Amino acid sequence: MSATTSRPDVAVLGGGLSGRLVAWQLIRAGARVALYERGDADGSSAAGWVAAAMLAPLAEAAVAEPSIVEMGAVGLERWPGLIDGLPEHVFFQRNGTLVVWHQPDRAEAVMFDRRMRANAPPELLRGGVERLGGQGAKSLADVEPALAGRFQEGWLLPNEGQLDNRQLLRALAAGLAKAGAELHWNTEITEGDYPDAGLVIDCRGLGARAALTQLRGVRGEVVRIHAPGIGLRRPVRLLHPRYPIYIAPKENDLYVIGATELESEDMSPMTVRSALELLSAAHSLNPAFGEARIVELNVNCRPALPDHLPRVQWDGARLLRVNGLYRHGYLLAPAVTGEACALAQALMQTKGAPTAVGDALDWETWRASRPWPDLFRRA
Repeated sequence: MSATTSRPDVAVLGGGLSGRLVAWQLIRAGARVALYERGDADGSSAAGWVAAAMLAPLAEAAVAEPSIVEMGAVGLERWPGLIDGLPEHVFFQRNGTLVVWHQPDRAEAVMFDRRMRANAPPELLRGGVERLGGQGAKSLADVEPALAGRFQEGWLLPNEGQLDNRQLLRALAAGLAKAGAELHWNTEITEGDYPDAGLVIDCRGLGARAALTQLRGVRGEVVRIHAPGIGLRRPVRLLHPRYPIYIAPKENDLYVIGATELESEDMSPMTVRSALELLSAAHSLNPAFGEARIVELNVNCRPALPDHLPRVQWDGARLLRVNGLYRHGYLLAPAVTGEACALAQALMQTKGAPTAVGDALDWETWRASRPWPDLFRRA
């Protein structure tokens, strides 16, 4: 932790994905930053610890609002710049997303395609969808040899990506320490009892529910397995009548298997049913997964607002709240935290006493100038 006697420009509450990214962007912009996190530097208690970190705006267009798709497309482009300069390695890949289905579930593929094309902006669709299988098209085996003979058809979304969530959380902690941030790990902040700083940015997710009473948790479950020799080249989404299942290959033959969402705030361990469904999906992709070793079964809850959209909220003085990234955390975080940092920097241009922060900001004009005005709220 960096020792300092000066009052920080910004105190960030919550050191999960959003909090670390806000702190990282602001400290790179020259602000003095203090970060307060109830968990450890690894980020093992954060919702972002239990994730596949797929960066797939076009695939998400089948199930998400157009604004989510737009912010996700921006986020995908911004990730390399955010990772650049971190002192530790972060796996980042843009080999695309593969979407497949078993023939009895072909109706799911038709609906997926219709929703994707309805919600995605035209520029994202151009060159962004390649049909696999059928006359004159590449076969799945050409694109993903590990799935040769397993599926008759599918789609390759070649521009999409992924990263390693846990490497990223650790690297951000190391980067903040190296940059001189005040880092207060294992430090719980009581609602309303905020640290002294020019601005306070609340990124606590469900930890902010006392203030954002409409927040709810949406359960996410993942299995991490070690499966040498299979060699998937990119994340695969397997369409399913109840919910899509994904398998994301990471470095060193590790794979993350999960489902899109479960409408529950239950934080208890994974059920046998869920584990069987996730592992059976992997086995149906390639029977060689049957010999994989289970490294971890894990769950966490993602913070969601009633409209399933993210929010940057300002109280009109010195408090900002960033929340509601739902199950799109890694996809949306660059755009949402980037907008939160833009607001923070606009507010910090006001000089003088803490009570004067924001007095010089024409809120409605500033908000209207941003690419996603509806992201912002006044408390």
